[in-house]
Amino acid sequence: MAHDGPGFYDDADIFATYMRHRQQDETPNDTLERPDLLDMIGEVTGLRVLDLGSGDAQIGRDLLAAGAVAYLGVEPSTNMMQAGTATLADTAGQITQATIEAWDYPAAAFDLAISRLALHYVEDVATTFRQVFGALSPGGRFVFSVEHPVITSCNRALDGGGQRHTWTVDNYHIEGRRATRWLGGDVVKYHRTVEVYVGSLLAAGFALEGLREASPRRAAFLREETYRRRQRIPLFLLLAGRKPA
Repeated sequence: MAHDGPGFYDDADIFATYMRHRQQDETPNDTLERPDLLDMIGEVTGLRVLDLGSGDAQIGRDLLAAGAVAYLGVEPSTNMMQAGTATLADTAGQITQATIEAWDYPAAAFDLAISRLALHYVEDVATTFRQVFGALSPGGRFVFSVEHPVITSCNRALDGGGQRHTWTVDNYHIEGRRATRWLGGDVVKYHRTVEVYVGSLLAAGFALEGLREASPRRAAFLREETYRRRQRIPLFLLLAGRKPA
C-alpha cells in the first residue's frame, strides 16, 4: 500500500534509509536544490520564517544563524518533527506538528515562507498558496522547491533500485496522484505541470520573482561523473513569489 507523505516517513525502516541517504556526499538536495534555494532566498536578517514540511529543520538552523529572528517549521511526520526539534534544540526555532493542508495559518505573521521538496505531497496546492499568501506580511516572499514535473509525470523508467539510467516523460498533462516506489516503500505524490505551479502562484496573488531548475554547478560536485549525469535532466523546480507591498 502506498503511504501519503507523513506516513511514508513515519515508517521506521524508510526513515532510517532516508537519513542515511541524506548523509551521503553529492546528494541531489545538497548539490542541486540547496544552492539555488539559498540564492533565491537571499538576505534573511530580521525576517520571521515559516517552513512548510520542515523535515530535519537544518535549513531553519542555518537561516537563524544567518540573522533570521524567528523560525517555525510545520511538519506532519512524527519522525521528522523529532529530528527537527533536535536540530533546533539550542536555537529560537520551533517545530509544530501538523499537515501543510490542515495547519491554521495566522494572518501576516511571517516575512518569508519556504518549502523544500514537500509540496508535491500536497494534493491541492492552489489552496495552500492562498493560505501562504495570507500568512505573509506585505512584501513577504514565498520560495519553494518541488520534484520537477518531468520526474513526477511518469515512474516507468525506475528499475527498482540503484541509479536511474533513462527517464521517461509521459502523461505529462494528466495531473494527479502518482504512486512511486522509493527507498524501499511506496509513496503518493501529486503530479502537476510547471504551468500549473506558476499559474497557481499567480492566482494566489503573488508576483513571480524567480524560476530555476537547479542546473548543476561544477564546484558543488566531487566527481566529474556525477556532475555530467546531473546535466542530463532537471530533478527540481524552484519558484519564488512576492506578496505585493
